[in-house]
Amino acid sequence: MRWGFPAAYGLDALLFTVGLYAAVRLPSIRPLGESTRPGARSVLEGLAYIATRPVLLLSFAVDIVAMVLAMPRALFPEVAESRFDGAGDAAWLFAAIAIGSVVAGLASGWIGRVRRQGLALVGAVVVWGVAVALAGLAPSLWLVVLLLAVGGAADLVSAVYRQTILQTYAPDEMRGRMQGVFIVVVAGGPRLGDVRAGAGAEAFGATASWVGGGIACVVLVIVLAVAMPALVRYRTPAAED
Repeated sequence: MRWGFPAAYGLDALLFTVGLYAAVRLPSIRPLGESTRPGARSVLEGLAYIATRPVLLLSFAVDIVAMVLAMPRALFPEVAESRFDGAGDAAWLFAAIAIGSVVAGLASGWIGRVRRQGLALVGAVVVWGVAVALAGLAPSLWLVVLLLAVGGAADLVSAVYRQTILQTYAPDEMRGRMQGVFIVVVAGGPRLGDVRAGAGAEAFGATASWVGGGIACVVLVIVLAVAMPALVRYRTPAAED
């Protein structure tokens, strides 16, 4: 590390403070219609609503599949130590997905012009799984980083479509509950993926766990899309007018 841990953590704290200040400065927006008190009942109502809406249910399902089956993050230290040059290369592995997400975000203007957002979401998750699987087989560090960056870009695209579908498909009175479920999936999915990757590596080895997870993600997402095509058929309201 060129500047050491204090500089890295200090920069992280500074950027977090800037983000927190920006969030605090946002104006308050009162909900439309009658507001409900948060609690277990509202969570159950949100889950019950999702269960009756295949588009929303599948948008959450493919994200859980992507993060639980194809998140290789827990394997980075082992792979860096056994296949590459240790801690310095592990840093590149940990940064690769985020690098791809940032690049995709800077070039994301085209995303809003896509009308078949359900199909685009499924396609992005498939690209994520393929990129992860290929990264697990790549022989050189730079190729692994490149493929993980491609996966990160695909993950950014899928996240935009998931959020867009949630915001436009769910009615206003359910949107807060849906957002709560979205946060649980986004926060919990990768952690479950870490457990899955670690357990798989313990049983079958790091490479098998990494590559197998990516392949399983692709297969299961395609099966879900074919078996329940509501998400693939979903178009934005503008395209239906």
